[in-house]
Amino acid sequence: MTAPIAVSGATGLRGMNDSARALRRRFAGEARLGWLIASPAFAGLLVFALAPCLVVFAMALSDWQLGAPSARFVGAANFRALAADDGFWISARNTLVYGIAVSSGSVLLGLALALLIEASPLGRLFFRTAFFLPVVSTTVAMAVVWEFLLHPTLGPVNVALKRLGLAQVPFLADADLVLPTLCAIGIWENAGFNMVLFLAGLRTIPSDLYEAAALDGAQPAWERFWTVTFPLLGPTLLFVAVISLVRSFKVFDTIVAITQGGPHRASEVMLFTIYQEGFGFFRIGYASALTIVFLIALVGVTTLQMRLLERRVHYR
Repeated sequence: MTAPIAVSGATGLRGMNDSARALRRRFAGEARLGWLIASPAFAGLLVFALAPCLVVFAMALSDWQLGAPSARFVGAANFRALAADDGFWISARNTLVYGIAVSSGSVLLGLALALLIEASPLGRLFFRTAFFLPVVSTTVAMAVVWEFLLHPTLGPVNVALKRLGLAQVPFLADADLVLPTLCAIGIWENAGFNMVLFLAGLRTIPSDLYEAAALDGAQPAWERFWTVTFPLLGPTLLFVAVISLVRSFKVFDTIVAITQGGPHRASEVMLFTIYQEGFGFFRIGYASALTIVFLIALVGVTTLQMRLLERRVHYR
């Protein structure tokens, strides 16, 4: 009786080993297929994202000028010159002010618009389309329209102020007003995009939760917002806040089309400074150093924002 048992046990063990090898071969085949499918995207990421970053870092350590046949290694000289450049600090401050103002203002306005549209079905499609219009329109075209509206003499805004007996305001020519004016334009431009994202987030909240909150005594709309809407909208709010901050820090088209960084650098931002240094003054090495600092600052601010906001986010 012992031998058949041993043979049966050995046969079962061999069968288990064969099954394990077949399972490993299957997983290995699926892994190779996965890598094969992902290889075009990985190659695109390598060629169009990682490789340019390495090239920019290499150029930041040189004194290469656009069109020059050769370049000389200068180490951290560009970064030292950047730290002593007052123009860099002005554009960095303007970028920080613009990014914080536009991202926070567009998030709040987008949330308010989404709540108003979702609460009232009357004209819902019209208001969605109207507020989303700046998103699908060309940024430069919208910038030109705003430049005309705010013209110091011919613009409809100043014409209306004059007819009301008020002093005309040089919104885009005053160094103290140009950045707040551009921030207001940026908030208007980004609010529609954020509104659509918030509308999508509001649709995922079950209606029975509002009924339960009302039965528990949360009758006013603001109480239902704080107890139901705001906590459940946390993941959407985090995503919108991060995306808005990145979009705001990357502002370029509006500045170029309206102010060209003026007057007196009062509206100059980091991307415009990089463009000027690289393609205006042909200082590619210095522009590359600016680019690296800008990317590091953007990643740092975004990471800080995510860590601060994610603590209050509740995922369902």
